[in-house]
Order: sequence, then C-alpha cells, then structure tokens
Amino acid sequence: MHAHFVRHVFHPHSHDAYSFAVTEAGAQRFTCRGAGHTSAAGMVMAFNPDDPHDGEAAVDLGFTYRIMHIGPDVVRDVLDDVTDGRGSMPLFAQPVVDDPVLARALRRLHPALVGAADPLVREERLGAAVEAMVRRNATRGAARSGPRELTGGAQTRAARRVRDLLRAAYSRPLTAQDLADAAGCSRFALYRAFRAAYGMSPSDYQRLLRLRHARTLLIGGRPASEAATEAGFADQAHFHRWFVRCFGITPGAFRRAAAVTQCPGPARS
Repeated sequence: MHAHFVRHVFHPHSHDAYSFAVTEAGAQRFTCRGAGHTSAAGMVMAFNPDDPHDGEAAVDLGFTYRIMHIGPDVVRDVLDDVTDGRGSMPLFAQPVVDDPVLARALRRLHPALVGAADPLVREERLGAAVEAMVRRNATRGAARSGPRELTGGAQTRAARRVRDLLRAAYSRPLTAQDLADAAGCSRFALYRAFRAAYGMSPSDYQRLLRLRHARTLLIGGRPASEAATEAGFADQAHFHRWFVRCFGITPGAFRRAAAVTQCPGPARS
C-alpha cells in the first residue's frame, strides 16, 4: 500500500507476515512491544509476524508511507536460496531502523510488486530487499549465515549460460528460477556471478537486449507500439521510459531521424 494519513488512527492489530514500511514524508508514531516509537521521513518500520502495533500521525500534516507485507514462506524461500537452508527465520528487535540501504531497496521493490514489472525484475528486487532486511537489521536467525558463493571458474560458466539464455529468449517473461536452472546454481549465486561478469543484473541485460531489438525495428520503420510489443515490453509507456533513459531520445524521434537518414539523396547526373 502507498498511502497518506492525517487523522486516521490504527487500532492495535498484527499481521501474519513480515511488514516493512518506508516513511516518505511526515512522521508516524506507534506502540509496539510495550514501547512507543516514531518513524520519520527516510526511516523503516520493521514488524515481525504477529507483532501487535497501532499507529497515528505524529505531526499535523500527517505522514506518507509505502508498506509491504511479505509472507514468511517467501522470506524463507529467498533465504534458503541465499544460505542453502542454514539458519532459522530472522527476527527484528527494533521496530524502527534508520537504514538508507534498506529504505532504498524497499522503495525499489514496492513499484515492482504493484506495477507491471517483469517477473525477473520483481524477483531480483525482492531478493535484494530481503537480503538487506536480514543481513543489516535482523538480530536472530539467518543473518548469521554466510551467502553461497561460486568459485571463479564456476562463476564465469554460470554467467555465460545465463547470458546465452537471455540472448536466445530475451522477449520472453523469464523468471529467476529459469535462469538458475540454466546456470546450474542458486538464484542468489547466479545474480552475483552475472553482475561480476557483465557489470549489470540479468534483468538489466534482458532490458538492454529488448531495447536493441526495438531500436532495430524502429530503424526498419515499425511503429513504436509494435516495436515495444515485439521486443517483449509489457506496455508502450514502459518501453518509452527506458528508451529515453538509455538512449536519450524518444522512440518516435529516433524513428523519424532514422527515416531521414535512410532517404535517398538527390540524383546526380
């Protein structure tokens, strides 16, 4: 949920999931585990499953926040992939933490969960957020378990297998598990191996391949909407935004410029 509250008062309640909220503006005060807490802009609220808490605005202008509820099974699945099943479920001792890294990971995760992000993007951001939660802030459980790593040669081979799969099927909605199966290692290990080899995440590389293919289609005179669909983008707005971010020009302007450069010049006698 992404919401702004001014006068609303939450009755004491709890959730059957881990709950993480990033306060974006204003401040919220609440009671949890017998003590009062305040989350101001930039801070993160971290609730364990079944943590009773209430909540209300701590300033006259209210507060704006993004909150995500992540089921224990999802957290366990991500952590098992990271630690090979070592360690127990994490617990968070402090309901409010001032952690810019975690706050950024959650701000990146939220739009991927509620928007039309590719499965690969959602899973990468979920893994990054859970890792930031546990490694940096959990006081018990899986935070003590080290990540699974590949040796140098195995890391290179895994990255190449994933690159080859992405090149062959970049327009398809691949998942992190699809890539892990191709690489022959865990999702977490392949993510690190790919970044080490190619300097970007698998989802970034997939998007780059899609943009390159769409650019070729635009040069051939295809409309931007058709280029976006054929290249594998969920919608034209998503395609337009990333085309501008990577190439500094809109798809329409690029297509018009390509058409001009391909027009035959004046005949010469």
